[in-house]
Amino acid sequence: MSAPGLGFFWGDDELGASRAVQDLADALVSDTGGTLERWATRGDAALPPLVIGRLIERIATPVLFGGGTVAVVTGVVPLMKRTEDRDSLVAAIGGVAPGNGLVFVEATESGRKAPPHKPLVEAVASLGGVVREFKAPRAGALAGWIEAEARSRQLVLAAGAAKELATRVGGFVQEHDAERGFQTRFAAMELDKLSLYRPDGPVTAEDVRALVPEAVPSSLWALADAVGLRRASRAAELLERHLGSTPEPVLVTVLHRRIRELIEVADRLAAGESAGSLVRSMKLNPFRAERLIEQARTWTVEELVAALDGLLELDAIVRGAPGTPQGDAQHRLAFGLWLMERVGR
Repeated sequence: MSAPGLGFFWGDDELGASRAVQDLADALVSDTGGTLERWATRGDAALPPLVIGRLIERIATPVLFGGGTVAVVTGVVPLMKRTEDRDSLVAAIGGVAPGNGLVFVEATESGRKAPPHKPLVEAVASLGGVVREFKAPRAGALAGWIEAEARSRQLVLAAGAAKELATRVGGFVQEHDAERGFQTRFAAMELDKLSLYRPDGPVTAEDVRALVPEAVPSSLWALADAVGLRRASRAAELLERHLGSTPEPVLVTVLHRRIRELIEVADRLAAGESAGSLVRSMKLNPFRAERLIEQARTWTVEELVAALDGLLELDAIVRGAPGTPQGDAQHRLAFGLWLMERVGR
């Protein structure tokens, strides 16, 4: 039998996890028949012993009069660093008084295979609590999610509208490190807006294009990755999305940073450093180190230096240096020439 007021929710879908917290609170109210106060805290809100102490005060006292409390804890990493803090937090899970609830909500990177914080997960599961992953849908799955969400609002979507909305919130971005945590919430908010725009008729793909701005997740990182892998056509496609909305000096800075990183990686590898040592020497996470090594190996050092020199010239153009071509069309041409001449193989 599950414990209606105990849960551990993790994953990269913020809206799904938030709705699950509400469902847990509703189930607790239904089970106890009383009212419920929702109390939220973060692991980094104060010193870990103080946070845990406040949490215990909220959930360990039995409900005598009035309603109970459901405590929602996010960002628990600071509470797990010291053994004594971790043990106190695990003990608090077993001390939830009847009528109260406790749920941990942990946002994780997309693609994670197992829940974080194993001691907490095991404690919740051992007491019959709910342990559940909330995975952000992408591509066709996000379009299907949008269609279902629209039906729940009695909103009619014409053919192609769901796919267009999924595209504009970034559902079709393929890069593994793209941030997807708020995609479904963005999509739900845009559906609310579209329902006001078309209260009596079907929402078309043209309506979506007219009302919904592109909010592609981490597409600047995707652009840098495309450049790093020398996929010039993909980089040009991503660059086109940003030229109208992202300041040009920011674009140059992102590209400059990536080329500098690749030069450093190439130099370190040439000097005999192992792939594993880059994690420590450059303070990278293993996944990012692996991606940078893969990208650096598609260039020679001379090509990287030439690309960096080209970016210095591009920076002078976008900043309006004397004697450089000016105007939006000229700037777009300058970016395109850099991609063709310095990035393309």
